[in-house]
Amino acid sequence: MNSSPKKFSVLQSVLFGGAIAATASLYLFGPTWCRSVRAALEDSPKNVVDEAWQVVNREYVDGTFNQVDWQATRQQLLSKNYTTRDEAYAAIRGALERLEDPYTRFMEPKQYKALTSQTSGELSGVGIRLEVNEKTKKIAIVEPIENSPAFKAGIKPGDELRAIDGKSTQGMSLEQASALIRGEVGKSVMLQLAREGKGVFNLTLTRAQIELPAIRYSLKQEGQIRVGYIRLNEFSSHAAAQMNRAIKELTKQNANAFVLDVRGNPGGLLNASIDIARMWMDSGAIVRTVDRKGGNEEFKANQTALTKLPLAVLVDGNSASASEILAGALKDNRRATVIGSQTFGKALVQSVHGLSDGSGLAVTIAHYFTPAGTDIGHKGVTPDVKVDLNDDQRKYLASNPTLIGTKNDPQYARAISHLLNTNLAQPNMRQTVSPLSSR
Repeated sequence: MNSSPKKFSVLQSVLFGGAIAATASLYLFGPTWCRSVRAALEDSPKNVVDEAWQVVNREYVDGTFNQVDWQATRQQLLSKNYTTRDEAYAAIRGALERLEDPYTRFMEPKQYKALTSQTSGELSGVGIRLEVNEKTKKIAIVEPIENSPAFKAGIKPGDELRAIDGKSTQGMSLEQASALIRGEVGKSVMLQLAREGKGVFNLTLTRAQIELPAIRYSLKQEGQIRVGYIRLNEFSSHAAAQMNRAIKELTKQNANAFVLDVRGNPGGLLNASIDIARMWMDSGAIVRTVDRKGGNEEFKANQTALTKLPLAVLVDGNSASASEILAGALKDNRRATVIGSQTFGKALVQSVHGLSDGSGLAVTIAHYFTPAGTDIGHKGVTPDVKVDLNDDQRKYLASNPTLIGTKNDPQYARAISHLLNTNLAQPNMRQTVSPLSSR
């Protein structure tokens, strides 16, 4: 099925470091295509090849296409006959490689579906997180997602998952188990579980659309201050709403300061990063994007900050794209102290387009700059306070994830030290903080 192209704002984009920065948008054919051509190519592999070429031709940030004759590329692509999808996909990838842009890439239908599910922050299932128990080597429940069918049915962390619709999970990977549990909304799935003290039991759950948590937060008493710790894992479509709830809840719990942890966060939706920045900043620029025609689009805070309390932001080498926009905005506006390691260094924005056979294309459409005008491409955001972890520290935290965001985490510990100095230097804070023993 074909549709006319539409003009999309960069604000609709999503950003992922290392792999993708994109907009969830649909681009197919332009209106110049005559009906006879469309009819001839409909449902053919060649159709997808030309759709991909058209998207790059309209959107790609470099008008010279890396000094590639893009019109000649189209003629070469359409001069060939493609008998299978794989042949067409290989031709698309070959053409994109000439752009020498790792972020402009083709996705087969499964890859495209996975990306759109990730950016939507939703999936259809019962709402459980799984892991392989290190001791028993069996699949177990990490936790049920709040308000999910699994949560409402009383599934508990530590429950062992024995079977899915009668199929044993023995020797099954987490990916295989997850694929069996996911399915059409409204359809049921039977899980066989084992729980200490209860034994083996079956639960039949009805699949629902599940909002995935992008944020985890808690209030921590650290010496004389109450710290609202927020770990933001990705900028999905629900991340801003979840951040709003987290800030408000921690404020109600009388937090004196905040630590915002975006370490390991590969990015996500551009508008989510802007919305979240506005929750911490009342004024100032957030990010500026520039397209291939030199068009500038600047996004600013709009007097909607939810808190003015001291803030530390934790970053590392895997904090990328949307994470770097947020960290860069908070740093350049002196709203937060950025602590940790140099970030990934991705200053490009992509749009993601669905093609007619269910595949997709991510195309670089703009370059972005921090409020201070810094191009972080291949450089990253430089922390205000640099705290690099050595290999042993990284391995220790990776094997003991419950210690992340505790005093056993050197970057978090440095953030707490900074916040303690910041808070205790403020007379009004001395009156509001309370020692640990008074909790």
